[in-house]
Amino acid sequence: MTTLIVPRSHDLGGFDVRRAVPSLQARSVGPFVFVDHMGPALFEPGRGLDVRPHPHIGLATVTYLWAGVLRHRDTLGSVQDIQPGDVNWMTAGRGIAHSERTPPDPRAAGHALHGMQTWVALPKAHEEIAPAFHHHAAATLPLRDDADGVRLRVIAGRGFGMESPVQVFADTFNVAVDLAPEAELAIAAEAPERALYLLDGQAQLDGADVPAKHLVLLDRGARHVLRAKTPLKAMLFGGEPLDGPRHLWWNFVSSSKERIEQAKADWERGAFGLIPGDADERIPLPAY
Repeated sequence: MTTLIVPRSHDLGGFDVRRAVPSLQARSVGPFVFVDHMGPALFEPGRGLDVRPHPHIGLATVTYLWAGVLRHRDTLGSVQDIQPGDVNWMTAGRGIAHSERTPPDPRAAGHALHGMQTWVALPKAHEEIAPAFHHHAAATLPLRDDADGVRLRVIAGRGFGMESPVQVFADTFNVAVDLAPEAELAIAAEAPERALYLLDGQAQLDGADVPAKHLVLLDRGARHVLRAKTPLKAMLFGGEPLDGPRHLWWNFVSSSKERIEQAKADWERGAFGLIPGDADERIPLPAY
């Protein structure tokens, strides 16, 4: 039987973020240890999203938008706006800090924002690799756009006979799904662990209604059929199971509790460095 997960919702000043992973039912799905649904939201002129500089270790962050624009900056000196359909893949490895903010022009005009950010835990052999940032424009990603209303874009890894150019460190399944009303998508067992997140719209999975803004853990080895009752936006993700347990504390992921303690101390003493163009603010280490 599939498992339905209700995400935990957080209001960030009028901007809703729903966290579907980790949860009691799923600490991870394949290499994915963190899944956040951002929005949808409509910012009035003069307002926007401001995620101040903060650190990461032991993971890769994956940002994908259906609407809006965000500007990424990091301690490597990267500056990149992400548009709908693009992929920002940031490998934290042994340590990186970054910020994500609404750029000046859309902030001044007012704009919509809707997307997902996920974290992929790096395999143990790659947890301490050098940090890196890669941007992949939408036009460079594999796309299936069928006449019957099925539109698929492979964000990372392999799926539906396509492979993304995004470098991954373990077998990964990550596909953005857009379906027209009455369109159907057969979901084969392409990865040992898989999940489906419905961002927007009404759908059925194997004939049963699935509410929007919910996560469904798909059955191992099973073929499922997703049918859209209205225009539907969804994301499929998963892959090979993790090569061992992971500890998550704030923005840090590691197979070692001691390594997380070191990362805490490194952030407190400024060892992650400053972000060019965004060096005046930072998120302090939480008290918990």
